[in-house]
Amino acid sequence: MTPWRASGDGLSLALRVTPRGGRDAVDGIETLSDGRSVLKVRVRAIADGGEANRAVTELLAKSLGVPKASVRLTSGATSRLKQVAISGDPAHLEEVLRGLASVTKPTRKP
Repeated sequence: MTPWRASGDGLSLALRVTPRGGRDAVDGIETLSDGRSVLKVRVRAIADGGEANRAVTELLAKSLGVPKASVRLTSGATSRLKQVAISGDPAHLEEVLRGLASVTKPTRKP
C-alpha cells in the first residue's frame, strides 16, 4: 500500500513529519499502527509559526521537481500527520515518489 493516491490533476500524499529532524530528507515509507502508509519526512525547521510546514512543502517540491506552488498542505497543519496535494502529471509524480521511497539510508559505522 502506498501513501499516495492519484487524482485527475496530481496526487494526494500522506506524510509523517519530524520537525527539528537534523536535516531535510525523505526517509521512506512507514506503516502506522492503524495500517495506513505514510511517507516519512524530516526537516530542520522548528514547528513554530508554520516554519516546518513551509520547509516540508519546499522539500517535496524540490524532491519531486515541481514548483513550490504545486505543493499545498490540505490537512494536518498542527499535526505530525499531514496530507498534501501535489499538482502535476500523476504518473510522473508516482514514478518519482517510488524512487524517493525506495532510497535506503546510509548505514552508520559503530
